[in-house]
Amino acid sequence: MSHKACAELSVGVLQMIVSAYRKKQNLNKIPKRMAICLLVIVNAILFVTGNVAAQGVSTGNLHRIEMYAEKQHPDYEYMAYRMLRHEVTNSAGITSDITSRYSTTAIIPGPTIIMDEGDVAEITLYSSIPNPDKIDLYESVSLHVHGVHYDIVSDGTLKYINLFQDEGATLVQSYTYRWNAAVGTAGTWPYHDHNMNTHNGAEDKGLFGALIVNPVSKTVEINQGGSIQSVSLSSIEKDYVLYILDDAFVGTVIDSQTGQQTSVWANPALTAQAGSNVRFHLIALGTNFHQFKLPGYSWPDAVTQTLIEEKAIGPLEKHVVAVQAGTSTVYMDGTFAGIAQNMTGSFNVTP
Repeated sequence: MSHKACAELSVGVLQMIVSAYRKKQNLNKIPKRMAICLLVIVNAILFVTGNVAAQGVSTGNLHRIEMYAEKQHPDYEYMAYRMLRHEVTNSAGITSDITSRYSTTAIIPGPTIIMDEGDVAEITLYSSIPNPDKIDLYESVSLHVHGVHYDIVSDGTLKYINLFQDEGATLVQSYTYRWNAAVGTAGTWPYHDHNMNTHNGAEDKGLFGALIVNPVSKTVEINQGGSIQSVSLSSIEKDYVLYILDDAFVGTVIDSQTGQQTSVWANPALTAQAGSNVRFHLIALGTNFHQFKLPGYSWPDAVTQTLIEEKAIGPLEKHVVAVQAGTSTVYMDGTFAGIAQNMTGSFNVTP
């Protein structure tokens, strides 16, 4: 039923009720079939309007995504997400298939999904992961995202948490989530499993990834000559998505011009061409606090609107660093624990 039809139907129902009251009629005399019909209509209207309010109206692209959760190797306990399909349909109805940007295998970290403010994503998750203890039980795996909008059926948690229903994929049933990157949700956000093994999920076993929501302004703030300047988002040549674990950095390097994604492991060496603009997307996982440093560079802080040279990041917090590549240096966790565990990687700038 269309929204217009629902609206017209709701007006009719309300008019009937008001008319009954005005004529001092007893509403209990309404035929039983009509009463049942009215209840169904009202419930349907509340359901539709509730969903519209929660999900918002899309003003941008529609992303249709299919992903798999699976073990990386039969003999290993680690699991990962694999991209099966990612198609983007714009407002003109033109669809582009960008699946080739991603690895064809399950990877840790998981695929980085990139959207713009105003976009909506419909993500169907499949699973090939059995219950590790009892093969006859169906283990539930999910996608729980931070930062963007969704209604209760897309929370990606168990009924124990959401008090509604289990929201994950099993060996025999997929599950579809709807994420709304509404205006105001720009940023870099983690997504992860929230169901497997316990209600906290299997994030520590490799089931995590990132969602980048680019601003509708298509600009990014950067330090140029000691002052904060807005530059076009298209000027960013590389995105480094770095997850700060308790003992190492791991991540994904994205060629922003082609969208191609490459997974990199512990404290990877990052490269950039001199004069190019790059972004570090930092997401802290685990339980430790960290102090991100990039010696020789400063960058705009979105909160204080000042240039900073280091940033404290706690568990599941995130921070974006945009800089213009100048000289080679290192990125590091400057906390005592980070230094003790040599949480340092090189940032190599070539002429």
